[in-house]
Amino acid sequence: MIDVKAVRADFPILERKVNGRPLVYLDSGATSQKPRQVIEAVARFYREHNANVHRGLYQLAAEATDLYEEARAKVARFIGAAPEEIVFTHGTTEALNLAAYSLGELLVGEGDEVVVTAMEHHANLIPWQQLARRKGARLVPVGVTPEGELDLGELAEAISDRTKVVAAVHVSNVLGTINPVPEIAELAHKVGAVVVVDAAQSVPHLPVSVRELGADLLAFSGHKMLGPTGIGVLWGRKELLEKLPPFLTGGEMIREVWLDRATWNDVPYKFEAGTPPVAQAVGLGAAVDYLSSLGMEEVRRHDLELTARTLEGLLERDYVTVYGPTEPEARGGVVAFNLRGIHPHDVATLLDQEGIAIRAGHHCAQPLHRLLGIPASCRVSFYVYNTPEEVDTFLSALDRVWEALG
Repeated sequence: MIDVKAVRADFPILERKVNGRPLVYLDSGATSQKPRQVIEAVARFYREHNANVHRGLYQLAAEATDLYEEARAKVARFIGAAPEEIVFTHGTTEALNLAAYSLGELLVGEGDEVVVTAMEHHANLIPWQQLARRKGARLVPVGVTPEGELDLGELAEAISDRTKVVAAVHVSNVLGTINPVPEIAELAHKVGAVVVVDAAQSVPHLPVSVRELGADLLAFSGHKMLGPTGIGVLWGRKELLEKLPPFLTGGEMIREVWLDRATWNDVPYKFEAGTPPVAQAVGLGAAVDYLSSLGMEEVRRHDLELTARTLEGLLERDYVTVYGPTEPEARGGVVAFNLRGIHPHDVATLLDQEGIAIRAGHHCAQPLHRLLGIPASCRVSFYVYNTPEEVDTFLSALDRVWEALG
C-alpha cells in the first residue's frame, strides 16, 4: 500500500494554496506533478554534468552520455524492453508522428487502409489522417459501445487484407477505458498489420510489459509519469525499427555523410536527430526510479481506490452524467462527467475558486465528444499523491456548484 502522506511530502507544489485553499490537484491526466527527486536530478545534471552526449571525448561529455544511456536502460526495464528499442522523443505526440511518417514510407500505399478508434486523442488520429492524405490511403474508424468500450466486433470487421496499420489508445484519456491491446494485436497480426499504441495514460498508471501487450510500436510521455516536460518515448520491436526510415534527419542520426548521400546510425540513434533532451531524459530516469520504488501494482491499486470512490459519488448524484465504463476495474484513473445543463468551463471555474484543479474541454478528443453528443466534458484524473479525502472535497464542492448554477 502506498504511504500517501510520505509521497505527498515529496511534492513541493502540493504545499501551495490556490485562492486561499489547499491545492487539490485532479488533472494528472494532462500532466503530473514532479517530486523533489526528479527536480533535483534535473538540477544536478545542469549543475554538475551538463554537456552534449555521444560526441565529446572529455569527462563531462562521458558523464552526460552515461547518464543519458542509463535513463534509456531504466525506461527499458520499466516496460520490459531492450535499451536499443527505446527511442527518446520530445513527447507522445512526436513519437506518434514518427511512427506514422516512417510506417507510411515503409508500408502504406494508395488504396491501403489504416484502422483507428473513435476514442483516440488527436495525437493518435491526425498523424494517420495526414498519412492517408499523403499516400492516398483510407482511414477506417472503429466505434465505441454505449458502455464506453471499444466495439471489438466492429474492429474485427474493419480489419482486412488492405489494413497496414491499426492505431489504438491503451487507456482513453476521456472515457478511462482500458482497451484489450493483446486482442487488438492478435486481430491485426492475422493480416500482417502493424499495431501502434498510444500508452500516454497507461504506462504511468499500470504495470505494462510491451512483450505481453503484443504491440509493435508504443508511445508515452515523461511529463505524465512524474518526469519533466519535453521527453517522450517510442518503443518499437527492434526488427521493425531497423526497417523503418528516419523521421528527422541531421546530426547524430548518421553513420557517414557525403555531399550527395548519407547512411544511418544504428537504432535507436537513427531516430534521435540533433541534440537530444538529455536533462529531461535524466529526469525521466529519476521518475522511473520513483515509480519503481512504489511498485506499479500499488500505483494501480491506489488509482482504483480513488476511481471507485469518485464513480460511486458521481453516480449517486442525479444531476451528474458519467462517461465510460461504470466498473472501476475497466478503466484507468480518469473520470469524465458533466453536470446537467451546466457548461464544463463554468464547473471548472467554480471549483478552481475552491482550490480544486480539474480539466474542462474536449481533451483533444473532439470526434469522441461528437460521438457522445456533447461539445465538452469535465474530467478528474488521479495519481500517487491524491487522497480519498481530496475526492470527498471535490464531491462536496461539486454539490455547491450545482446549488449555485443548477
